[in-house]
Amino acid sequence: MKEWPLEVLIEAVLFTSGRSMKIEELAEELGYPVDEVTLSVSQLQQTVKRRRNSALQLVEVGGRFAFEVKPSIANHLPSTTKAEIPPKLLKAAALIAYHQPMPQSRLVELLGQKAYDHIRELAQSGLINRRKAGNTRRLTTTSRFSEVFGCPYTDRQKVKKWFREKVLETGMLDNIENASALEEELDDTIPHED
Repeated sequence: MKEWPLEVLIEAVLFTSGRSMKIEELAEELGYPVDEVTLSVSQLQQTVKRRRNSALQLVEVGGRFAFEVKPSIANHLPSTTKAEIPPKLLKAAALIAYHQPMPQSRLVELLGQKAYDHIRELAQSGLINRRKAGNTRRLTTTSRFSEVFGCPYTDRQKVKKWFREKVLETGMLDNIENASALEEELDDTIPHED
């Protein structure tokens, strides 16, 4: 039986798992020491970068590694191949990322009673955390949120800043009710260049 290099085994595990994994998880799954896996992941990153015409890239988000389709190619794929987040949940996910930590009561003010269902679905899909905070819950994004939306950060404040920059770039607030209130809050929190 052929003995496969650790780099190849890591690539196979990351590809077939369909999720991000920490170095420690990879080491445990494959039965190799953490330092060997760390070195092999680094080598794999370089190998993947050198591949010509490859559709995949190996990314690290918050100490977790995963394969994903390169953004330059993702836009050319049929919609059936992309990770599905129901469109009805996108506005709630965007508002949570934009305002985190966001009181659940504030999201309900913005979206109405349907917000409760959206929050439950987002939490069940692992995109947000909801923690009890007095009479409401505090909503924040997760590392899975960062993976799904292509954010290079997992730190809540960095995700918030990154997402706000994306909102400005894309004009996402243009069609959202209460956009002026959201923009005022944005103006108060992002420093302006003079």
